Order: sequence, then structure tokens, then C-alpha cells
Amino acid sequence: MAVVQRALRLTSLLVVLAVLALGGLGRLYLDLKRVQDTSAASAEAAQAARAYAADMLSYDHRTIEADLARARSHATGPLAEHYANLAGTFIPQVRRQQKVQQATVAAVAVEEASPERVKVLVFLNTTTSRTEGPAEVVQNRARLVMVVTDGRWLVSGLSTLIGNTPIR
Repeated sequence: MAVVQRALRLTSLLVVLAVLALGGLGRLYLDLKRVQDTSAASAEAAQAARAYAADMLSYDHRTIEADLARARSHATGPLAEHYANLAGTFIPQVRRQQKVQQATVAAVAVEEASPERVKVLVFLNTTTSRTEGPAEVVQNRARLVMVVTDGRWLVSGLSTLIGNTPIR
């Protein structure tokens, strides 16, 4: 009888250990899946940010409406509304100054990521020309908050970071 009880206890202990091990493996699998999903999201969002940043920060007084529409097509939520509202004040100012701004992406880096939302730092070289004065070339930094909307990465937030450095 004692041998049977000991065997039963040992079997129970082994079952509990097996269940705990399976639970731990399940948890590790889910963590690994989240890390893989975050890594994939980071790469996809960074690629989208690289493609969109120049469109969103470049414009020409001759094509300003189309430029803003193109920028808006990469945006979602309040940022898309912001681009729609720029027409009233920004377009007349750009036309008056005959301003042309051309941004080119030098590099991107992921600052923070989850599978659904990624903050991307974008380093840009921006050339701005207007009717008065020489063209100005500066290095800029911007943060794009990328979110998945209808299966596509879009920009939900865009902020330029202070400290533009003129290129000599």
C-alpha cells in the first residue's frame, strides 16, 4: 500500500511538473511570437516612414495642392485632418513666397515599437528656396508615429525635433 501511495504521489508530482513545463513553454512561445511580430512591425513601419517622410515634408508652390493631398494620403486621424486644414493658411503663404522645400531621407531609426504602433526617427536633409535670398540646406529630424490602418502603415503623428543644423 505504501508503495502504491508513493507511486501515486510521484505520478501526481510528475503531472504537475509537466503541466507547469507546458505552461512555461506556452508562455515562451507567446513571448517569442510577440517579439517576432514587433520586429516585423518595426521593419515595415521604418520602411513606410522612409518612403512617406519626404512626401510629407516636401512641397512646391506650383503644385502645393497636390503635394498636400499626397502627404495626406500617408496620414491618418487628426494628422490627416491637419493636412486638410493647411489649405487655408499655408497655401497662400507658400505661393506668396514662391517657396519650394525638398526633403530627402538620410536615415531612419526605430525608437519604440509594438506590433500595432511604431515610433520612427527620421533624419532628413532639407533644401528650401524662396523668391528672396539663397537656398537654405538644413539637416532635420522628425518623429513619425506609425500605426496600422486597414492593413497599411500610416502616419498618425508627425513632429519635427528642435535643433535644425544648417549645412555649410
